[in-house]
Amino acid sequence: MPPTPTESQPIDAPEVPQPPMVVGREGAAGDSLRTRTARGTVVNAAFMVFLQTLGLLKGFVIAAFLTRSEYGVWGILVITLGTLSWLKDIGIGDKYVQQDDPDQERAFQRAFSVDLLANGALFGLIVCLLPPLALAYGHWEIVVPGLVLAAAVPVQSFKTPSWIFYRQMRYARQRLLEAVDPVVSLAVTVVLAAVGLGYWSLVIGFLAGAVGAAVVAVAVAPYPLRFRFERAAVREYWSFSWPIFVASASGLAIPQVALLAGTRTLGLAGAGAITLAGMVGTYTDKVDEVVTWTLYPAICRVKDRAELMLEAFVKSNRLALMWGIPFGVGVALFASDVVHYGIGERWVPAIGLIQVFGLTAAANHIGFNWGAFLSARGDTRPLAVTGPIVLAAFLAAPVPLLIAFGLNGFGAGMAFMTAVGLAVRSHYLRRLFPGFRMVPYALRGLAPTVPATAVTLAARVAIPGNSPAAALVELGLYVGVTAACTWALERPLLREVLSYVRRRTGPPLVPSAAA
Repeated sequence: MPPTPTESQPIDAPEVPQPPMVVGREGAAGDSLRTRTARGTVVNAAFMVFLQTLGLLKGFVIAAFLTRSEYGVWGILVITLGTLSWLKDIGIGDKYVQQDDPDQERAFQRAFSVDLLANGALFGLIVCLLPPLALAYGHWEIVVPGLVLAAAVPVQSFKTPSWIFYRQMRYARQRLLEAVDPVVSLAVTVVLAAVGLGYWSLVIGFLAGAVGAAVVAVAVAPYPLRFRFERAAVREYWSFSWPIFVASASGLAIPQVALLAGTRTLGLAGAGAITLAGMVGTYTDKVDEVVTWTLYPAICRVKDRAELMLEAFVKSNRLALMWGIPFGVGVALFASDVVHYGIGERWVPAIGLIQVFGLTAAANHIGFNWGAFLSARGDTRPLAVTGPIVLAAFLAAPVPLLIAFGLNGFGAGMAFMTAVGLAVRSHYLRRLFPGFRMVPYALRGLAPTVPATAVTLAARVAIPGNSPAAALVELGLYVGVTAACTWALERPLLREVLSYVRRRTGPPLVPSAAA
């Protein structure tokens, strides 16, 4: 086993060559696990970046059709129901992927049953909480569309057949199934918004996407969907998931309290600004999940090999930083242009907040998938510690600063909360990977963006006047310089990844003890 990184061997030093990884009995013949994972990461990333970009564009396109108040109503609905859904997102799918039951049909039906029970409970909770939440916000118009959105919650369980393909690392089939929801939702939402249905276009589009995806998933499911209730299965899943539940419950409060405070302090227009800025973080989180989801089945198979876990962590994070930091910094640089030349002057008050959310999204890429490595080892308890700490930081800074100084104060508080979260994450990463150092690791990811930002700001001073054409020139410079610097710094890793993608067949399968 190669030594763990130390001061004399930094974590981003060239990796010791590794033997081909192995694939379990459900792997694809002809591919090493390393090749299959690398290829899946790149292909899935391209596929899902496109879909998530459509979602991001949908949010901004819809903003052109809706008033800030209408967008604020949608923001309340999304945050209310979405954050309540986080309570149910307790790693049921992750546990299903991690298990190694000899009867996989039975294992899937157990997971489906647990998920259906959880979604049923969530549906009842949403129905009960909608009236009190409407009273708290002072906007009863959220109740009826909220009930329509709640109807989509039990439907989500019928999308679980995609887990089967995920566990088998059959990513193309899995991603095609998952693409049905956003594509249908986008088409329905944009059409309905164009004909003037306001936030109802988003509500109906969301429900249509969920139903369409569920119908397709059930049609192609390899195993029949059967309710199989077993107390032992519930206990097993709960043991794995309760720390994730605590983390989700903590995360629930952050956007909910933010919108509640924003609505009470600044009205629905303030809630709309917070919702729009928050879409930047949501977009980056969704794209990063591509890497995490692709990697998770592989790291579950090598969870007892520390050197391969470390290699997977370092390389996946370096790849994520190549796009995540430039994207977040780019949002901060060009937020004003997007508002003035894109979505309209009524969003000017949100510019500063969008810029802050861009920078915090960039920072959150550092060690972004640490929870997946803990889950693969069955050690989810640190998540139960981190969630409440970040929630405490949120209550200590962003909320009082929002009340005192408005949107700019809220942005400053969110920057503080992000710093606290990174500090806690760094602590647990040092425990998971002895010798890990957050600062050098972050500086390497930031390096390509520094000259790109400098060139962009210089061009902004040199080009006279402000115009969409000037903004496009500056954007081209920023992207070009970032790409050139990234290639210069990360050429070996990029070539390695490309070699995996181009490889038609990997080394012969190595017999696996787990198989």
